[in-house]
Formats: sequence, structure tokens, C-alpha cells
Amino acid sequence: MRAGHPDPPGYSRRVTPDSPAFSEPTPTEAIRVIGRFEAGRGIPDAMRSDVRMLGQLLGQVLREAGGDDLFEDVERLRLATIQAYEDHSSDAFDRAAAIADSFTIARADEVARAFTCYFHLVNLAEEHQRVRVLRERAGQAPSTGSGAQATDTVAGAYARLREEVGDDEARRRLDGLRFHPVFTAHPTEARRRAVSSSIRRLSELLTQHDAASAGGSEEHRARRRMLEEIDTLWRTAPLRAQKPSPTDEVRTVMGVFDETLFTTVPHVYRRIDDALRGEESGASAPVVPAFVRIGSWVGGDRDGNPFVTAAVTREASQIASDHVLRGLERALDRIGRTLTLAADDTPPSAEVTALWERFAATEPTAADELAARSPDEPHRRVVLVMARRVAATRRGDDEGYTGPDELLAELRAVQSSLVAAGARRHAFGGVQHLIWQVETYGFHLTELEVRQHSQVHAKALAELEAGGPISTQTEEVLEVFRAIADIQRDRGLRAAGRYVVSFTQAASDLANVYELARHALGDDAPVLDVVPLFETFADLQAAPGILAEAVTFPEFRERMAATGNRLEVMLGYSDSSKDVGPVAANLALYTAQEKIARWAQESGIELTLFHGRGGALGRGGGPANSAILAQPPHSVDGRFKLTEQGEVIFARYGEPAIAMRHIDQVAAATLLASSPTVEERTSRAATRYADVAATMDAASRERFFALVKAEGFAPWFATVTPMEEIGLLALGSRPARRGLSVESLEDLRAIPWVFAWTQARINLAGWFGLGTALEAVGDEELLTEAYREWPLLRTMVDNVAMSLSKTDERIARQYLALGDRDDLAALVLDELALTRRWVIRLTGGEGLLENKPVLQRAVQLRSPYVDALSLLQLRALRALRSAPEQPEGSGADAEQQRLLLLSVSGVAAGLQNTG
Repeated sequence: MRAGHPDPPGYSRRVTPDSPAFSEPTPTEAIRVIGRFEAGRGIPDAMRSDVRMLGQLLGQVLREAGGDDLFEDVERLRLATIQAYEDHSSDAFDRAAAIADSFTIARADEVARAFTCYFHLVNLAEEHQRVRVLRERAGQAPSTGSGAQATDTVAGAYARLREEVGDDEARRRLDGLRFHPVFTAHPTEARRRAVSSSIRRLSELLTQHDAASAGGSEEHRARRRMLEEIDTLWRTAPLRAQKPSPTDEVRTVMGVFDETLFTTVPHVYRRIDDALRGEESGASAPVVPAFVRIGSWVGGDRDGNPFVTAAVTREASQIASDHVLRGLERALDRIGRTLTLAADDTPPSAEVTALWERFAATEPTAADELAARSPDEPHRRVVLVMARRVAATRRGDDEGYTGPDELLAELRAVQSSLVAAGARRHAFGGVQHLIWQVETYGFHLTELEVRQHSQVHAKALAELEAGGPISTQTEEVLEVFRAIADIQRDRGLRAAGRYVVSFTQAASDLANVYELARHALGDDAPVLDVVPLFETFADLQAAPGILAEAVTFPEFRERMAATGNRLEVMLGYSDSSKDVGPVAANLALYTAQEKIARWAQESGIELTLFHGRGGALGRGGGPANSAILAQPPHSVDGRFKLTEQGEVIFARYGEPAIAMRHIDQVAAATLLASSPTVEERTSRAATRYADVAATMDAASRERFFALVKAEGFAPWFATVTPMEEIGLLALGSRPARRGLSVESLEDLRAIPWVFAWTQARINLAGWFGLGTALEAVGDEELLTEAYREWPLLRTMVDNVAMSLSKTDERIARQYLALGDRDDLAALVLDELALTRRWVIRLTGGEGLLENKPVLQRAVQLRSPYVDALSLLQLRALRALRSAPEQPEGSGADAEQQRLLLLSVSGVAAGLQNTG
């Protein structure tokens, strides 16, 4: 839409604050409206108190920073959007839009920042409430009876397994349990690291406030410091000045390890062992294995990111290693200092004595110093020696360890010595925690994975076989293999070795990796586990045949023989959804997993499926535990690996109590998914509803193609969403699209495709086509039965319900009106209405999420405030779309762009799972 054009179809002409239709409520009416809104959400009293207190503190900061006028403008828009949300009338909506349009550009900027700060505080209060509930549950006595125990914990799932398969088989499956999240640096975390740090400090202060006596000095101190921190949050620039480098992204992810994961994961193991064994836990060898492994693509994923080089990969591994070695050094020093066990009562074994004597012979001065500090405390001395040797390892000194296995052997020697001396509580207490940490993290912390596109490999190999000079890109491809070899030499095979091939479309795409490694290093090529990534609808269908051919290659046979016939296969959720729509993609992914799992089982292969899921529902997001339990038989078998991206990393792993609960839930589902009852239920439902699935697949794809294959769809999409502007946000190092312009969906990466629809409050990538699919089946009784009995459909419908709950049709209409295609806008809105009707029919009640009241509360609490930011975003988009062409970054255009980007950041904070 350009200047001078008439209002687009669907555009509602606004009332203004000066028009007769507009009237300000009195302060008493405003308080009553806001209070009624908050009370009607069913918010727990403690959380309501936190939200109110944090909101009041933000209000005080706004008054102090911008005066009463700023505070009153924020409150006017807040009240208007609440009234519009509850009233559903066009007048109320127009009134809110009129207020948003009435602000000067400078004031709109401040109001957008204020609402974004509010979202950060509400998210904090909600997280704090979750932690509060988890701690209350943890304080309750655990149930040891297998029959009544909930199955959403590892202890409960294990009890169920014992009932179904017996003690020995249940123990075997527990021993083989593996949960393997892989952190990625995809650009979906819209908030800055400085903002995240401020929120974390606020969380600590909120905990202190909870613990303080009402009205006491500690409560006053906590409130004063929260006010200071909220002022910091307000004054911190919400937008990054420049895109982070890949190394910046590595350091950001390291914050999660330093603050939570390094210490939290052993506590997960201990909590499960406590639940399984009661008082015996900590007094004898645990039954819980170190079942967590952490992977990372940060610094290793170069598909479409030219800034991730071999040098970056080396540095990423070095940074991670430095973090884990520092963590182990501190942990060894802390545990060592507690082992003040005299030799008279706790004599050392001959092996522990030998460890000390070897150290004393090589470093007599340091040994004399330690002996003087720890006289007659041999176990303490030896563990403190380990701390020194880990520090030497980090520095690269000769007296360091050759690898984590050497440290593990020494820790187990200390553990055995303590057991023999009768100090079992120490052996299986603090020392066991150290063993778990080394087993989980080694000296590498994260298992760094490389990813590259199959076409890049093919081009490089063609150059090399031609025999002429090679390009810079091909030289870089070869250098990556040298980097992997260096990392393996320095930190072991687990530190690096998985090589993911994007867009695997033939078995030769996998063989090419081994061929390139030989070109790089000859017989000294690194040990590689080449992982195919099947992404498009066609590739998913072809996957079983490609795998059957790949495992005949000598390199695959050799590697599988060395690993116990293990094979890893990655499935892409993002591109398949963008390719055929979310419904057909989900069905295709299930079918692909079913066929691959059946082939692997028949071939005697231990299969691990690697799920390339994003945070948003359009990219495979949603609750992981319910998704696991909906997988085909033998596709899990006690092993679950997935990508964790963007804001999801911090939401799931940034707070210790929440991280512990998440790991426990996902591990429980992973263990339970292979139980006879779950596999039988899933298999029976897939057979029973095969015709329903076929009908839904065909109908949803036809509907999706009618939209995305329509002539001019891609530029229309770029017009009716802030897709182009999202590319201006300094979110991540990876480019948002594959070319310079968007002429087709193939030009666009899956992440901005989802992110843009989310910002437009349409969320199309998460639901489009489901309504038509269900309508094509038509039999409501059959579909209700299927929703109840078919885990795949239930998970799909529940995820769509969540996605739809974050849409807003009135705001969606305004975005769609930015384009000039009434036919496409009508297609989207008709499908939205149809999908909403069918989802409510199947889930029950009068509205969305009535069967999930906690989630419904969270969405409803945020919605009117997200609406406020959407109205500010629409104002900026209209100005940018209607302005005459100007040089980039000039004058008013730059101001409108800044407002739009501020609103994008705020909406991302409000909706949470954006990409």
C-alpha cells in the first residue's frame, strides 16, 4: 500500500481520541475493569500478588523516568486493550487503536518499551509460580508404591515398566536411557543477553522477597533492589546494536551451563535415585545412569551461515572445554574440602595411596603444601590433587589429564576406597556427583556437531575431482575436517564427530562426507558419524530407501561395527511443514519414523531418531513429553534426541527447578514410550485411523497449496507480515533468507516464515489446513473418538489449540489488509474460523484451551497486552508500507522501523514460543 491509495480491504477507519465515540473511563472505572480482568483469569493468589507488585514497581519506574504523562499513556492503552479484549466490539477495538495511533513516534517508542518490560516481569512471575509449585511438590513425601505413582517422572515410568516387563527388563531399559538435547543458535531469542541477566537477578530478588518477613527490613531491601533492577531493565536498550557473532552465541549458551545445567543434571540423577530407592539412595551404588548428553550446533552449524568457519568451530570447542574444566575444578575442590576423614577411621586403599605417591614424586613442593593443609586426610588430599590436575589440563600443562577417562578412573578408585573403609555415604554422595558430572560432560561439555548442506559437499567434491585450483569455499569445507580431527585429538571422540548433512536426497550425499574427509587428511581423517537430515516431504518419503543403501557403504559398516550397530537419523520439522503444511507434515513425519524404525528393527540396527524441532508449533514445538508418547513403536526405544532453539533453551533450562522438572518429564516419556501398553495403543490407533489420516493428509495439502502456490503469494506474505523488517533485527549470526529477495517460499528459511506469521497474530504456520482436514472427514463422532484414542491426532489438535489461542482475528484482519489480495486474505480467515470451530468441538467446552486451564490462564493474562504492542506494530507497518520510497535509514522511515522492531521484540516476549 502506497501514499494516495484508498484504504485497503478490511481496513477499519479509526475513531480518534477527539471523536464523539471516544470517552475516557474514570479512574474508579479503570481500576474496576483491570481488577475484574485479573480476577477473572483464575490466577493463584501468590502469583497475582507478584504480578501486582512488579507492575507497581514498573509504574513507579515509568513515573520517575518519564513523568506522570508517560505512566498515564501506558495505562490508557492498557485499559483500552483490556476492554477491547473482553468486550469484543468493534468500537472498543477502534478505541484502543485510536490511542495507539495518537501517540507521537517518540511516545509510541516509550510505550512499546514499557509493555515489553511488563511482559518480562509477567513471564518472571509465572516462572516464579512454577518454581513455587515444584518446590511444594518436592516437599511432599515421594510415593514408593508402583500402582499410584504418576508416570510423568522417571520414577513413576520405571514403576510402570516393572509392572509390564518385570524387574530385569525394566532395569536394562533404565540402564540404556538417553536424553540428548542439542542447543542451536537459530535467531529466535529476541531479547538481549543483558535483558536476560537482569531478569535472572530479579528472579533471585523475588525469591528473597518471598523468604522475608512481611513488613520487615529484608522485605523492604528486596523491594528497593527490585526497583533498582527494573529501572535497569527499563534503561537497557532492548534492541541489539549489531548481530551477534557465532562466538557471541557460543558464550550466550555457556551461560545456561554455568548458571544451571552443570550442577542441576547430577541433582536430577540424585532425585530420581532417591525416589526409586528411598533411604538406600546415597548409601550404595545408584541405579540411575548418567543418561543426559548435551549437544550443540552453536559454532558448528554452517548450513547457510558463512560466518561459522573452521576457526569458529575450534574456538567454540575450546570455550566449552574451558567452562567445563573450570566447573570440574571448582566441584573437585569443594567436595575435596569436605572429605576431612582421618586415616585412622577411614584408611585409604592401596590404589589411593599410590595416586598420592605418584603425585608427591612428580610435584614434591605442592605435595608438601597439601599434606600440611590436610594432615592424615588421604582422601581429601587425593581429590584436591585431582582439582589441581584439572586446572593443569585447562592450561595445557604436562601434568594435566590425558582425558576424562583417566579422571573417572581416579574418582572410582577414591569411591571404592571409601566404600572399603566404611564411608559409604561419602562414596555415593559427593564423589558420586563428581562421577556423574564427568560421565555427562567429559572434558568437552557439549558434543559439538557440524552441519552443512549436501549441495556444498557436491560442489566441493566436483572441484576436487576436476583437479584444478579450488575455491575458498572448498578449502573451508576441507578445513572443517581438520578442525574436527584437532578437537578429537585434544578432547576425545565425544567432543566432535557427528556430521549432519542437510537436505539429504540420496545415499551419495552421505558418502561424499567421507570422501571429503579423505581429501582433507587422507588416512588421518577424523572418526565421523555421518547423520542424514531428511527435511522435505519428498525426502521423508525416500528416507528408508536412502538409509538401506547408505549402510552398505564400507565407511558406514565400519563405524556401525565399532559402535554396536548404532545409527542416527535426523528428521526436519520446519521445512517439511513449510513444504506441505503442518497437518500433512506431521502425518508424513509419523509415517517416515514408522518405516525407518521398522527397517532398523528388521536390520538389527540400534536407531536414534534426532528430531529437528523448533520452539514454535509451526516448527514441531509444543510439549515434548506428549509428542514422545505419540511416536511410532520402536522409534524411541529409550533414546530421545532433539534440537532446543532460541528462547526455548532459557525457558526450559535457565532456572534449576524448571530444568530438573523438564528433564525428568522428558526422560520419563522416553522410558515409557517403549512400554508394551503405549506401543500397542499407538500401533492400534494408527491402524484404526489410517483412512482418517489419508483423508486429512490429502485435504490439508490441497488447502495449503491453494494458498502458498497461488500466484504472487510470496510477495503478498512479505507485505502482510513484518517479514522483511524481521531481517533487520540483530537476532542471530545466521541470515534469515537464502537470497536477496523473496519471490517464493524456497527463498525463505523456516524460522522467519514462522516468526513473521506469529508477529502478525495469525500463527498460520502452526494450524493452517487442519480445519479443512477435519471437515473432509466430517464424522464428528469418529473424530471425537480419534482425538481420545489416537495420540498423534490428540497431540496435533492440542498444539493447534495453543497456537490458535495466541491468534487474534481482529488484529489479523488489519495485517491481512496491508496487502491487496482479498482472495488470499479470505482464504486465511475462512480456514482460521473453520479450524477454531473443529478444535473446540474436539477438545470440548465453549472456547479454546478449556481443557488446559493453566495454559489458558497464561495466554489470557498476556493477550490484551500483546494486542497493545500489535496495534503499535500495525501503526508502524502502515506508515512504512504507505511511505514513498526513501533511502534506507533516513528520517521518519528509521523512526518507524525502530518502533516496529521494538514491537517485534515485545510481541516475542509476550507470546514466548515465537520461532
